[in-house]
Amino acid sequence: MLKMINGMAVNRWACINFSRSVQDSVARTFCNDLALMCQVSGMEFNLEPVIPIYNAKPEQVEKALKHVYHVSTNKTKGKELELLLAILPDNNGSLYGDLKRICETDLGLISQCCLTKHVFKITKQYLANVSLKINVKMGGRNTVLLDAVSYRIPLVSDIPTIIFGADVTHPENGEDTSPSIAAVVASQDWPEVTKYAGLVCAQAHRQELIQDLYKTWHDPVRGTVSGGMIRDLLISYRKATGQKPLRIIFYRDGVSEGQFYQVLLYELDAIRKACASLEPNYQPPVTFIIVQKRHHTRLFPNNHRDRSSTDKSGNILPGTVVDTKICHPTEFDFYLCSHAGIQGTSRPAHYHVLWDENNFTADGIQSLTNNLCYTYARCTRSVSI
Repeated sequence: MLKMINGMAVNRWACINFSRSVQDSVARTFCNDLALMCQVSGMEFNLEPVIPIYNAKPEQVEKALKHVYHVSTNKTKGKELELLLAILPDNNGSLYGDLKRICETDLGLISQCCLTKHVFKITKQYLANVSLKINVKMGGRNTVLLDAVSYRIPLVSDIPTIIFGADVTHPENGEDTSPSIAAVVASQDWPEVTKYAGLVCAQAHRQELIQDLYKTWHDPVRGTVSGGMIRDLLISYRKATGQKPLRIIFYRDGVSEGQFYQVLLYELDAIRKACASLEPNYQPPVTFIIVQKRHHTRLFPNNHRDRSSTDKSGNILPGTVVDTKICHPTEFDFYLCSHAGIQGTSRPAHYHVLWDENNFTADGIQSLTNNLCYTYARCTRSVSI
């Protein structure tokens, strides 16, 4: 059984059941099993909800949420409800989105949704995964890299380092007007690098360069003001850790080869400007890495009959790196298959180190990248990028 590193406490919680087919007794058993699993995993979790499980119709989601919120708050004499569990029908249309919107914008309430099919067929694995999600939502940490804690990660553990991830999602083909959405996350703890803060911005349709990494505008009172996603994340890192990052590692997803250097020039410049806007001489060294999943390279075990060189599905073992022969003759790139294949053929991620002021060795950046794939908050396995 996995134990969380920082298990949080949940004393005041309630449950709303939006599923007609789930009887009270079934919902109670499910909530109890989930609470027990949270306890086993390392959280303090009260086995009793603040109020009995409340049944509601999906079309009255707003009314139900506000009712449960107010009744609970009255019962606990004004103390906030910490967590809301919601049991949803398997096909729930807009219910999930509505519930999240109301909880997060109107009520300021952390919620965890569970589908009816899982409530009827409760498995240990499902409960364990949900408990991981709850702990992270409550501000806990599930896993930290032992290597980082024991100061063994090359070029992360020695000085305060911030790790960014960035991607742009474009509207599907045929959508001619919707904006593209840029998302940037950055680590907020050190030396562990497990907590991340994320920001999203809409930008011009099909624009791959992230427009809001750094921006300035004129304010009638304060004059020229600088802002942008990098700057905001650097400030919150400093608030959270008490120090400013002395090294930046920037993973950039979803850029095709034709745009590598355009993206590098524009975004590296934005990173530099964001740093300089905080302090005139603040220029931490930057490593800029492009990550690609959409390519046609597949790797296979040399001898697929040899069970020690394949995983359960006959794919290459997680952690396999290829950085010779099939890579670029002069550029710094490598293939890494960090995840275990479950179905089909594993697709290795292709990493291109376009810029490196931190002088990583090939082994250093490869092991760091592979290690980071194990710090995903919602599962206990390694992920693919």
